[in-house]
Amino acid sequence: MTAAREQRLTQVFVEAADTLVDEFDVLDFLQRLSRRCVELLDVSAAGILLADIHDDLQLVAASDEHTRLLELFALQHDQGPCVVCYRTGAPATNIDLDHAQTTLGWDRFAQQARASGFATTHAIPLRLRSRVVGALNLFHTKTQRLTGEDVILAQALADVATISILQQRTLQASNTERAQLQAALNSRIILEQAKGILAERLTLTPDEAFTALRTYVRSHNLRLSDAARQVIEGTLDIPQPPEPDAAA
Repeated sequence: MTAAREQRLTQVFVEAADTLVDEFDVLDFLQRLSRRCVELLDVSAAGILLADIHDDLQLVAASDEHTRLLELFALQHDQGPCVVCYRTGAPATNIDLDHAQTTLGWDRFAQQARASGFATTHAIPLRLRSRVVGALNLFHTKTQRLTGEDVILAQALADVATISILQQRTLQASNTERAQLQAALNSRIILEQAKGILAERLTLTPDEAFTALRTYVRSHNLRLSDAARQVIEGTLDIPQPPEPDAAA
């Protein structure tokens, strides 16, 4: 493992340690983790899905807008590696999307994934011992395999996410755990609504709107979910982000 990769991995565990406090923003943590997965595993995109109180998977974080839309498509058609991974509790790695369409029956998902520019996909369970609460989905734009070391690291990252989500459970009842997961899913819906409002108001793409919102909350020490709710309510104005430096 390179020094740069070790440093980024250390940062993941530092961020995970922050979730041990009584109040932490699980939505922001999972969003950061999806981006860390892209950096650490050398994949093109990542998405994190959690099961709701009805045991149905819901998207809670994605590294970019294309991946978010693809994950939603997969859930709508009940296809793809994340769906299988959640149901079996086992990783599904190194899946060639051309092969998946013809042999796995994922015709709609595989076609949509290829249209989004992806060639290979992987899914890692979010689990605590035998309990599976969701899945981590990874995508490559090239036909690129995860090595054995990469799969171990991906599972470690998924385990960190699971522990961070459930760390407040301790001796609480299972319905409290489900309520925590549902709260994270509800926060994601609010964030998507806020992104849409900002994208229209500031004439930005959804990804740019999210970056503007996240930059604002970090500079003002706010919670991402709280700021998103204020944007929807019309009580928070996010300034127009500066134009990128053309000389950079």
